[in-house]
Amino acid sequence: MSSATLAPRRNLLGPGLWTVQSLLALFFVYAGGTKLSMSADQLAAMIPWTGDYPRLALVTGVADLLGGLGVLLPSLTRIQPRLTTLAAIGIIVLQVLALLFHLTRGEAAVVPMNVVLVALTAFVLWGRGRALPIQPR
Repeated sequence: MSSATLAPRRNLLGPGLWTVQSLLALFFVYAGGTKLSMSADQLAAMIPWTGDYPRLALVTGVADLLGGLGVLLPSLTRIQPRLTTLAAIGIIVLQVLALLFHLTRGEAAVVPMNVVLVALTAFVLWGRGRALPIQPR
C-alpha cells in the first residue's frame, strides 16, 4: 500500500483510539469507583458475586480504577505513554480472569461484556503499542 492509501486510515485511527480509550476509562473508573465506594450490602444487591467475595470486590475495584486511569492518562498527558499499553495488558488479563470466574459461577450472561472489553482493550493495545503510539514529551 502506498502512503497515500494509508493516510485516510491513520486519520480515522487516531480519533478511534482516543474514543475507545475514553470509553474504557469511563467504564473502568466508574466500575472501580462503584466497587470501592458502595457499602457491601448495596454492592451485593447490584453485583451479586461481591456478596460472596467481598475482598475480591475490593481488589477488582482497585484494579478497575487503576486500569481505567492507566488506559487514558499516560497517553493524554504524554507522560510515560507506554504505561497505556501496560494498563491495556492488565485490563485484558483482568477481563479474561473475570470471564473464567463468571463461567465457573454459571454467570454466562455477563461473558459477552468481558469479550467486548477484551476486544476494545486489544484494539488500544495494538493501536498505542504498534500502529499509532504516543510519543513522550
